[in-house]
Amino acid sequence: MTAQNSATRSTPIAVQGGARSGSALAGLGVVAFSLTFPATAWGLESFGPWSLVAVRSVLAAAIAGAFLLARRVPLPDRAHWAGLAVVAAGVVVGFPLLTTLALQTSTTSHAAVVVGLLPLTTAVVSSLRTGARPSKGFWAAAVAGAVIVLGFTLGQSGGSLSAGDGYLFGALLVCAAGYTEGGRLARLLPGWQVIGWALVLCLPLSLAGSVLGLAYEPVHLTAHGVIGLVWVAAGSTFLGLYVWYRGMAEIGAARASQLQLAQPLLTLVWSVALLGEHMSPAAPVAAGAVLVCIAVTQRVK
Repeated sequence: MTAQNSATRSTPIAVQGGARSGSALAGLGVVAFSLTFPATAWGLESFGPWSLVAVRSVLAAAIAGAFLLARRVPLPDRAHWAGLAVVAAGVVVGFPLLTTLALQTSTTSHAAVVVGLLPLTTAVVSSLRTGARPSKGFWAAAVAGAVIVLGFTLGQSGGSLSAGDGYLFGALLVCAAGYTEGGRLARLLPGWQVIGWALVLCLPLSLAGSVLGLAYEPVHLTAHGVIGLVWVAAGSTFLGLYVWYRGMAEIGAARASQLQLAQPLLTLVWSVALLGEHMSPAAPVAAGAVLVCIAVTQRVK
C-alpha cells in the first residue's frame, strides 16, 4: 500500500495486491478477533467489566500513539474527524463494552455465535451508508450464512435467547457502523491510522473510565487476567483492526464482512482449547456450511 506524503489528504490510497491480498488481510483480522471473547473472559478474572474495557482502550491508544508519533503522522483533516468519531464510538467503546457486559452472563461460545450475525449487519449498514448494491446472489449467500449462524445459536441455547443477548444485539449495530465507516476511511487513510486516531480520540474518555473503574471495581491480578488484557488491547483492538481495515479497503466492507462468518466457529475452538467449554457435535457441520457461504460471497458481485 502506498500513500501520499501527507496521510491526511482526501486522495484515495493506491492499493496493491488486489482481492487476494485484501482477503488475506481481512482473514488475519478475523483470526485476531476470534480470540477476543476468550481473552475477555480471561480478563474478567482480574478486572471488572468497566475497568477492563477502559484499560484496554488506554493501552491500545498508547500503542497507536507511539506508532503515530514515531511515523510523525500529521493530524487528519477536519473532514475525517466525524467518521473517526463513529469508528471510536462503535469499535473502540461500544462493541467492547457491550460484549464484555454480555460475557458476565453468557458463555463465550454463545456470544460468539450471536455475534456471527455481524457480517450480514455490516453488509446492510454498508449498503445504506455507501449506496453499494451487491447482487442477489451475494445477498442470498449472506442471508443463508446468517440463518445458519442464527440456527446454530438457538440450537446451542435450547431455542431461547440468553439474558446478555440484548447487549450482544446492540453490539452488532454499533460495530457494523464502526466497520462501515472505518472501511470508508481506510480508502483515504492507511488502515492503521484509522484505528490509531480513533483510539487516540477516545483516550481522554478511556483515562477517566480507567480511574473510575479501578477505583470502584475490585482487581485480582492473575496470569490469565493479564494475558487477556494484553491481547484484547494489542491483538484485537490494534493489530486486528489494522489488518481488518486495510483488507476492507481492498475488497470492500460488504465482501470482507462475510469472512467474519467463520469467526464464531473459530471462537468455539478457542473456547474449548483455552476455557474448557463444551463444543457440540453440530459445530463442524455448521462450520462446513458457513465456509460454503463464505466461498460464494467471495465469488459473486
